[in-house]
Amino acid sequence: MIDREIDGQIAWTRATLAPVEGWMRLSEACSAELLGAAAQLRAHPLPVLALDPVDFDLGHCRRAMADIRQMLAHGPGFAIVDRLPLERIAREEAVALFWLLSSLIARPVAQKWDGTMVYDVRDTGRPPGNGVRPDITNAEQSFHTDNSYNLCPPEYVGLLCLHPAMEGGVSRIVSLVSAHNEVRRRRPQVLPRLYRPFYFDRQREHAPDDIMVTHHPIFEVESGRLHGRLSRFQVRNGQALAGVPLDAEGETALDELDRTMDRSDLCMDFHFEAGQMQSPDRAQTNGLPRLAGARPEASSGQALAARSWPSLLQRLAWRSRHDRSPHHSAPSLAGR
Repeated sequence: MIDREIDGQIAWTRATLAPVEGWMRLSEACSAELLGAAAQLRAHPLPVLALDPVDFDLGHCRRAMADIRQMLAHGPGFAIVDRLPLERIAREEAVALFWLLSSLIARPVAQKWDGTMVYDVRDTGRPPGNGVRPDITNAEQSFHTDNSYNLCPPEYVGLLCLHPAMEGGVSRIVSLVSAHNEVRRRRPQVLPRLYRPFYFDRQREHAPDDIMVTHHPIFEVESGRLHGRLSRFQVRNGQALAGVPLDAEGETALDELDRTMDRSDLCMDFHFEAGQMQSPDRAQTNGLPRLAGARPEASSGQALAARSWPSLLQRLAWRSRHDRSPHHSAPSLAGR
């Protein structure tokens, strides 16, 4: 357990985060390259999964994504890229460009046990539960880290907004490092419980005969660094699936963490707009997130309502190119 104040750019609060920090506007040169790539794909179509940035003239984009990689690894731990020229390209072309830009940051990996690489985040009209992820419902979500139930989570999760929400559509992000600092300062007695395991529902992202839960802490320390993964929804379901009621100490610790992350002085809100891309840091080198995202305002009155965020998102998960673990990030397939 880390029993000291953690500093660095990742330990930001609303007051310390500069207005432009974590944001990048694509240059005209990048946009020209992307439009050229879209035209190339229009003339010579290929499936998204077959696309490789080396086959396109993307020099300016390559340098821009290197800057994004620096933001994720050594900056605030998130990046919002503004934006793809959706008004000049088809939806399928936008997804292809998102894939190419993402591939310049890290190696895309599967997000589901069935090998799905690009994932629609939208409202399917079903209630969340075991086997129904909250990100395909219009249910409001608390702060969470994507893929927290996985044995081998990706390092980053990328989101592309294709269509904004008719209502709501506000994204919220918070640094888990800052939340850890505040819990330690205000309620140090509850912090040790967050370093002990909880059961997480694996959302049926596993072989039919595999175990339905994972068992791991919210906070862990690797090489002296804090890493976290969090989903109150998956913990609630996981404890029930395991037949183990959540202990009072665990409930109190999670309540305190939730209250801390919900503080307006710690988190940042923003509207996720059409064409923008969002990338939270999945903990730099070892695949565990240090930021949490939430949906404080659920969308309504639409056929496609995504997270907090928009009515239609595309999502990718990535690992570093030096990580040669299997492309699947599903628990029963991935290794570290």
